[in-house]
Amino acid sequence: MTVSVPLDERIHRKSYDADAVAPLRGVRVLDLSRLVAGNMVTHVLADFGAEVVKIEDTKRHDDLRNWRVEGISTFWKVYARNKKSVTLDYRSDRGRELLGKLVESAAVLVENFIPGKLEAYGLSPEWLHSINPKLIIVRVSGWGQDGPFNHKPGFGTLVEAMSGFAAMNGFADREPLLPPLALADMIAGLSGAAALMIALREVEVNGGKGQIIDLSLFEPMLSVLGPQAANYLLTGKVAARMGSRSTIASPRNVYRCRDGNYISLSASTQTMAEKLFESIGRPELSKDPRFATNADRLRNDDVLDAIVAEFMRQRDCAEIIEHFDKAGVTVGIVADAAQLLSHPYVCERESIVALPDSQVGELPMHNVTPRLSGTPGSIRSPAPEVGEHTAEILRSVGVGKDEVDALRQKGIV
Repeated sequence: MTVSVPLDERIHRKSYDADAVAPLRGVRVLDLSRLVAGNMVTHVLADFGAEVVKIEDTKRHDDLRNWRVEGISTFWKVYARNKKSVTLDYRSDRGRELLGKLVESAAVLVENFIPGKLEAYGLSPEWLHSINPKLIIVRVSGWGQDGPFNHKPGFGTLVEAMSGFAAMNGFADREPLLPPLALADMIAGLSGAAALMIALREVEVNGGKGQIIDLSLFEPMLSVLGPQAANYLLTGKVAARMGSRSTIASPRNVYRCRDGNYISLSASTQTMAEKLFESIGRPELSKDPRFATNADRLRNDDVLDAIVAEFMRQRDCAEIIEHFDKAGVTVGIVADAAQLLSHPYVCERESIVALPDSQVGELPMHNVTPRLSGTPGSIRSPAPEVGEHTAEILRSVGVGKDEVDALRQKGIV
């Protein structure tokens, strides 16, 4: 395939480091999940050295593979890096036995079936813990394992709507706005990875037993939306959508520059607001009773926003950034993908790296995050092909090559 846009030469080219030693080495994770949230949980673990074994049904593979751009499974390539793929019909008796063997050697199992499905397949937490009492089971679902919605499919879109996010996102004179990415799933995945490490510490350090992590998409999403319930209780009002403005600090917005680029600004402290007024040539605004304090500025936000917007409108983006950087005012370009890939911050910090890819030559993706000084993560291998590691993983639990071949003939692997 021909890549339509050349990659900026400043983007760091990186090779897969198969021999890298990472802090979660020796931790085997069985990932039965599909799509985003479960893959995000295990993506974090895999980047820090866990052996993440994607167990994909022999007939239905992870749907994340089907999210394609120009025929390329970009989501899969990014979020399945460092993982291994095993195909297994775990609904069959022999497949269930093989899964049991893998459970014996695992520290973690992640699944995201509709609540009750795992039990229906004969893979209940009780059965799993009878094989491995120290197993941590992460159960991802839209609405949790109990409650009135537990039987419902739980796509992140519904959670982003019901959690209150969409109602507060967008502009007052338009419809509520959903995010253009799998936000609820990603937040749940990060929350799940943190919960999993807490449970793993309980086992490994405190000598505790394995446990079940009931990870809904809804509650992590709710937890990052701020004190919305408390604010409603105190005011009796549902906050109106404000676009890019803020209910807690002013000025804060996205402004159009003369050259058509957009710039973001946040003057969320008194000192920053005063620096802003000085830098736009309006120091008197600091003494103006309409803008003297943050509370004053919020009450007169429309007037102040128009003053700042006019300053931005008369200058190009690069000029504005240079001007405000010298003044110590917090601004930044609203970067699209093209601008991001050539931005000096991204290039110098190696926030995005380009890795070898069998289909397109090289593929840019985010680097390992967060950054640890003593035990950093690493990108050791590309996302696996379907069933690429079936023989390797089954061999690790005593299943020989001849039996693997026979299992393939029967469609069990």
